Amino acid sequence: MEDPRIVAFKRLLDIMDELRQKCPWDSKQTFDSLRYLTIEETYELSDALIDKNYEDVKKELGDLLLHIVFYSKIGEEQGLFNVSDVANGICEKLIRRHPHIFGDEKAATAEDVKNNWEKIKLKQEGNRSVLGGVPVSLPAMVKAYRIQEKARGVGFDWHNTDEVWDKVLEEVDELKAELKQPEGRVEEEFGDLLFALINYARFINVNPEDALEKTNKKFIKRFQYIEQKAKESGRSISDLSLEEMEQYWQAAKN
Repeated sequence: MEDPRIVAFKRLLDIMDELRQKCPWDSKQTFDSLRYLTIEETYELSDALIDKNYEDVKKELGDLLLHIVFYSKIGEEQGLFNVSDVANGICEKLIRRHPHIFGDEKAATAEDVKNNWEKIKLKQEGNRSVLGGVPVSLPAMVKAYRIQEKARGVGFDWHNTDEVWDKVLEEVDELKAELKQPEGRVEEEFGDLLFALINYARFINVNPEDALEKTNKKFIKRFQYIEQKAKESGRSISDLSLEEMEQYWQAAKN
């Protein structure tokens, strides 16, 4: 009996072939036109993961899989690469980066594996810098987290959580000092403080992007509760006093 995973993937490839031939919208798409849609789909997957809505996770993974097949089809049409090249490329990378599975290396922990990855990238894959693989267009918070992770992979890191927290407090003091200056470097010091906080989050096993997004969602939910209460009283939220807003805010928390 044929593997159902192979059957399902071939079905998707066949559908993509037909859409590129017959559908007016699909046939006109390019690498450039799909790029922003792919970014949007990635964020939709991120939302579903944060909400732990696994039915939506399944759906959004399908959308992303479609995009991978779509790009591969366009690449094939232009003689650049095809879906086999894409699949084989990631297979080779996985084998290369897991010498503890497919070779003679040893890796007892997940940290050992991550550290090996960075060394392999530098020695075998020709990366000029440990940080060279961090995409320029990543959101700043995600980029800071990845930069710190990669630096840690080659041993450039704090020794313990207390050291990182001391650095956070140091950056708070430096920001306060700059705020007192007529032309202080406030933006720079604020950025340093955020970078230190992201470092601290990493040390306490908190993903700062996820943590902030969950807080965003919590704020939206509570703020919309205030709006609803104002509407029920025949007013808009701007008609409420700050004291009334605070009362509703506390009620929303409960």
